[in-house]
Amino acid sequence: MNVNQHSSHPDHDPFGLNSFSRGLYIGGAWRPAAGEGRIDVIDPSTEAAIASVPDATLADAAVAVEAAAGAAEGWRETPPRKRSEILRRCFELMVERSETLARLISLENGKALRDARGEVAYAAEFFRWNAEEAVRSSGEFGTAPAGGNRIVVDYQPIGICVLITPWNFPAAMATRKIAPALAAGCTVILKPASETPLTAYALAALYEEAGVPPGVVNVMTTSTPGPVIAAMLTDPRVRKLSFTGSTGVGRTLLAEAAKNVISCSMELGGNAPFIVFDDADIDAAIEGLMVAKMRNAGEACTAANRIYVQSGIHDAFAEKFTRRMAALRVGPGVDLDTECGPMITRKAVEKIERLVADAISRGARALCGGRTLAERGFFYPPTVLVDVSPASDMGCEEIFGPVAPLYRFESEAEVIAAANDTEYGLAAYIYTRDIGRGMRVASKVEAGMIALNRGLVSDPAAPFGGVKQSGLGREGGQHHGIAEFMEAKYIATSF
Repeated sequence: MNVNQHSSHPDHDPFGLNSFSRGLYIGGAWRPAAGEGRIDVIDPSTEAAIASVPDATLADAAVAVEAAAGAAEGWRETPPRKRSEILRRCFELMVERSETLARLISLENGKALRDARGEVAYAAEFFRWNAEEAVRSSGEFGTAPAGGNRIVVDYQPIGICVLITPWNFPAAMATRKIAPALAAGCTVILKPASETPLTAYALAALYEEAGVPPGVVNVMTTSTPGPVIAAMLTDPRVRKLSFTGSTGVGRTLLAEAAKNVISCSMELGGNAPFIVFDDADIDAAIEGLMVAKMRNAGEACTAANRIYVQSGIHDAFAEKFTRRMAALRVGPGVDLDTECGPMITRKAVEKIERLVADAISRGARALCGGRTLAERGFFYPPTVLVDVSPASDMGCEEIFGPVAPLYRFESEAEVIAAANDTEYGLAAYIYTRDIGRGMRVASKVEAGMIALNRGLVSDPAAPFGGVKQSGLGREGGQHHGIAEFMEAKYIATSF
């Protein structure tokens, strides 16, 4: 397993990073933070600072809300067709600049370039999909059952939206919120993760080029997100909060939003089961698991976290899967040969180390990996564990890394109970040749999304979201995503 390093001299700027970190993007202009503070952006492969971005303050938050409010009426009154054309142009520009965006994501996030390219394609698709949905938002008209009046329902933009996105998909998590919000006629303030802000600022420049008016999209980074977000949520003009991140932070934000009864969409943590029955095609299941587990090196809320393999094929499955995992090339994301990049921070590696050590202390065995790579950078090797105790910490915590714990099971009822034994309910994966069994198990597993004989579940045209502690609301899908940014207004009339 070889980890190759690349040069990251501060005076060397092959990606044009300085152009992506020139200031907060507020009201269509680039401006320094009020306190003139900066946040360093770290390359996870080298631990070197590659750029810095402004550190927004409460004063900057107030300016951002004012800018969004100033642009709100004009954007709300912009004809849906015009909004649609602008969103379509955002899609086209993302496709045109896809390689530059992918390399930028790979550099600041660490993910393998192939994963970054996939993310850009996925992220761009939200603009194409919502460009089409923007012109399809219609109301309702009918007669009241008692016959006394007509019922008219109009769908209107909810208002200014505060959007908070994580570091693991810096492009896709932003466009999955921005595109439907703009399609609905809302203005937005995006607070991207401080670990991966360069992509958000690069996309802000792209939106401007596509024709998004000043103030419709505002982007601000901050090292004090709690106070900054709280300040924006206290402004009565802010009507929507959309957050993607951990369940713990989501609970805190929900409590903050409740103070002013702000509509919330929450895409929170996951603990996805991956169920393989004896009758499954082993090779197909392993291919699916490589996607479900190792996409983005396991740093995904939809990642397979608990892998249940029926006893009849468990050992053969473990052997084949281990060969695939052990063969993955680990290295800097921007290197073309890399299949598994670094984790986002040292803290992320330490969490993985803790979870693996706990599992091994309870009887688990590592068939490959299991030890931190010694080289500089936040690397952890692809790891397969067997004989994992269900009582292990990794059974109830998101691993968020390239560690695959395998659990043996006997019966359908047993694995359904195990899959549901978690507070989370975002995604689940099922492999079986018996489609009846697959549908039966899918109906009983408590998750917002089920992949049946597939390792990839996300699609801009499908509603993304979970149940239980995995969140509230849906993103994407036919009408689901745009509906999160609209209010229904009922008008009773007679004529």
